[in-house]
Amino acid sequence: MKSKKKLYKNTFSHIYIEEKAFNYKSTNEILKKFKQSKIIRINNYKEIFSLKNQSFNKQKLSQNLILAVKNENLIYKGSDYCQNFDNENFYYTNSIYNCLFDCKYCYLQGMYDSANIVMFVNLEDYFKKLDEITKDKKIYLSISYDTDLMSFENIYPFVDKWIKYVQDNDKIKIEIRTKSINIKNLINIIPNNRIIIGWTLSPEEIIKKYEKKTPNLQNRLNAIKTLQTKGYDIRISIDPILKVDNFEEIYKNFIKQVSENLDLNKISDISLGVFRMPKDFLKKIRKFSDSDIIYYPYINEKNEKTYDKKDKEEMIKKIQHYLFLCNFKNKIYIR
Repeated sequence: MKSKKKLYKNTFSHIYIEEKAFNYKSTNEILKKFKQSKIIRINNYKEIFSLKNQSFNKQKLSQNLILAVKNENLIYKGSDYCQNFDNENFYYTNSIYNCLFDCKYCYLQGMYDSANIVMFVNLEDYFKKLDEITKDKKIYLSISYDTDLMSFENIYPFVDKWIKYVQDNDKIKIEIRTKSINIKNLINIIPNNRIIIGWTLSPEEIIKKYEKKTPNLQNRLNAIKTLQTKGYDIRISIDPILKVDNFEEIYKNFIKQVSENLDLNKISDISLGVFRMPKDFLKKIRKFSDSDIIYYPYINEKNEKTYDKKDKEEMIKKIQHYLFLCNFKNKIYIR
């Protein structure tokens, strides 16, 4: 954990803060972690975050932090790009823009002009909005599609607060998707069946080449085992599946390693999806990325860049076959 805190402090050398964000206790709690950072007051986070002609690549090398108050669009209806896992009332939310990790296939590179982190400090307003939405219905809510929320837990305990909120609102089920191993806060919380942790797993070869700054596979598996023993519902997401050299050997060994470390039939479900990205995002990323995964000759399918149908079907079938060989019997979702 010490190395991670050092990384955060080196990264957030400058912190931009909206004037109205100074009124929140969470702002003060965050600033205590960064006593050496330069504080710059601003009126609106978009003054910094939404500037044109920013270099996402260069900013990623030394990200700054922006603390802001979000006044609208706190909760969204679920996107077609996301899986709803058979839940009728599917919503998602984002209390942070951008991510500490640096995955070369990530759509955030094309979604935002800036690589800096925006953290919205008014989490209580999100909860009030959800209280309104859930007056007459139950909902399924993903809280970490546009960032890896758990990786920020040392900076501010967003996940901890979300779980405690859900414990008091029995009309909400949340999914926390992550690649992080930052589970210290979760160990001390009694879970319930309305909280599901969705770990994204990849072969170690993929992690080393395309998932910079993320924990290795074995450490992710160890974190999953720990939370399983505490009673958490765990989902595994193998997404994006990438068409790489030695695909069969790499993914077969990967599934074997996963099955040797986890009792797969204690996993709630597994979601599978191949690389896909809105075509406008990919076009934008190709202006600065040097990653081979970005320049693959994808086809266009409904304004989305992805592998052709034959390749997609073969890749998914291979992964399903490897899972069946490991006697996985629970639900498999395919995107």
